[in-house]
Amino acid sequence: MKKIMLFLLTLTIVVGCACSMRKASDAVKEYIGKYNNEDEEVLVELEKLLDENDFSEEEREKYKEVMLKQYKDLSYKIVSESYNGEEATVTTKITVYDLYQVQQEAEEYKNNHQDEFLDENNNYDKDKFLKYKLEQMRKNTKTIEYTIDFKVIKQNGKWEVENVSTEDLEKIHGIYHY
Repeated sequence: MKKIMLFLLTLTIVVGCACSMRKASDAVKEYIGKYNNEDEEVLVELEKLLDENDFSEEEREKYKEVMLKQYKDLSYKIVSESYNGEEATVTTKITVYDLYQVQQEAEEYKNNHQDEFLDENNNYDKDKFLKYKLEQMRKNTKTIEYTIDFKVIKQNGKWEVENVSTEDLEKIHGIYHY
C-alpha cells in the first residue's frame, strides 16, 4: 500500500510540475490550433463576420469555404519567445493564402473588364463582381508569410494569448495590406 501511495504522490508531483512548466509558446500553439481545427469559438466569430456582410446564401457559403480552407491550411513556426515576469512575447511566422493580392488582382481585372460586370440594363452589378472575386479567392494557392508578435500573459498560473490586434487578425485571414 505504501508503494502505491508513494507512486501516486510521485505521479501527482510530476504531472503538477509538467503543467506549471507550460511555456507561453504553448498558448500560441493552442490559439492557432483553434483555427486549424475549426474550433467552435472560431466558427462563431466567422459566422458573425458573415452576418456583417450583405452576402447571398451562395456568396456566404463560398466565403465560408475560403475562410475554412485558410484556417485549415494555416501553418506556423515559433521563432522566439521572450519573458518579462508574467508577460511574454512569442514571435511567430505564419504562412497563409495571400487573399489580399487576389482581391487586388480582382479589382484590377474589374477595372479593365467593366463590361463583364454589367447587368441587363448596362449598370454595374456588384453581385457579379463579388461572385468573380470569391471564385478567384477559392482557386488561389499562392501563399504569403507574415510575422506576428503574440502578447501572452500568465493568468491564474496559465499562459493565455492577449487580445490579438486587428492587423494580426488580418494577417491570419490573409487580407493584410502589405
